[in-house]
Amino acid sequence: MKFFIDSADVNEIKELASYGLLDGVTTNPSLIAKSGRDFKEVIAEICQIVEGPVSAEVAATDYENMVREGEILSQIAKNVCIKLPLTLDGLKACKYFSNKGVQTNLTLCFSSGQAILAAKAGATFVSPFVGRLDDIDFDGLSLIEEICEIYGNYPEFRTEVLVASIRNPLHITQSARIGADVATIPAKVLKQLVSHPLTDRGLENFSKDWAATGQKIN
Repeated sequence: MKFFIDSADVNEIKELASYGLLDGVTTNPSLIAKSGRDFKEVIAEICQIVEGPVSAEVAATDYENMVREGEILSQIAKNVCIKLPLTLDGLKACKYFSNKGVQTNLTLCFSSGQAILAAKAGATFVSPFVGRLDDIDFDGLSLIEEICEIYGNYPEFRTEVLVASIRNPLHITQSARIGADVATIPAKVLKQLVSHPLTDRGLENFSKDWAATGQKIN
């Protein structure tokens, strides 16, 4: 499974990239707004930190302006992935960019039917939102399972399942068990993956025992 970080915080991205854990980055208008910085400058800086896909979302909701904005964003760097809403106009724009060999990410997916359309449009990624479905008392992970099953039935579908709106480590591990291709994860949740009380206790005991030897590794 590939790990993307869901962030527009350059310092946060640099930190996680230094651990060798990142395969890409996803951003959205809300994350950019939190950064308080110029959108294109942020995307350009992120693209220099991470070699993998960096999703940059269009603001337009109509086809013509999605294409216009997507063309501008695609010029920022070779690893920019144009993020589009999963609407009819978004699907049309996705087909346009897919035909040009530009990576695309169809976002705000909440049904397996939408995911089928994304694959038909040639999307590089489709982003089902598990956390937001959980919020309305729907099992978000069951949607991931459905999409992975459907895509597995059709080898001609090349779209990767990018699990989004992740709220906890269980969303990540269960998505991996199901067979999702990518998880885009908030930094806080990614760090939670490494935490375990038995790891902490074991390290504490090892350190105590080592100190008792009075030795140093030089």
